[in-house]
Amino acid sequence: MVQIKGSAILETINQVKRRAGEEAFQKILALLDEETRNAFKGEIYSSSWYSLDFFTRFLELEIRVLAGGKEEMVTRGSEAVIERQLHGIYKAFVKLGSPEFVIKRIAAVHATYFQGVPIDVQLPGNGKALIKYTGFETQHRIMGFAIVGFFRKALEISGARDVVIYFLTPIEEGRGYAELSISWS
Repeated sequence: MVQIKGSAILETINQVKRRAGEEAFQKILALLDEETRNAFKGEIYSSSWYSLDFFTRFLELEIRVLAGGKEEMVTRGSEAVIERQLHGIYKAFVKLGSPEFVIKRIAAVHATYFQGVPIDVQLPGNGKALIKYTGFETQHRIMGFAIVGFFRKALEISGARDVVIYFLTPIEEGRGYAELSISWS
């Protein structure tokens, strides 16, 4: 079973509450299936692991309720999260690091947020990266939007230009892995 760190769930819940309020959060909870709702109603601990299935169900409902189904809003949300995280001490590392360093760093951070999802980074040439996530299942497809946002914003902050990011093998294809292509100048 693929799991996600509680800190990612808490960040998402807090973002929903900041943006739309407690009432919107409760509306999303009310629409969730009972098992998922119970997981979100209880106390969520930053360092604990939770089902990625529950988290993706929550994200999908959040997008339907608060963004009219526009899934690209997940990308924008993850960009906001990483921008907030990189305004602290980590900002210096991103500003000083090359895009290659930033890509390796983001992939390493993702490895700490997901359990059951090995991540492989390849840098086949100047201005190119291929990142392979193994373990995501078709129901986790919405995570692709978040992953794109994390990499795009971190690369922009690091000074990369003309960033192009897309999935060569999308999560929803159900192949047991997803391949993300990144290029920049």
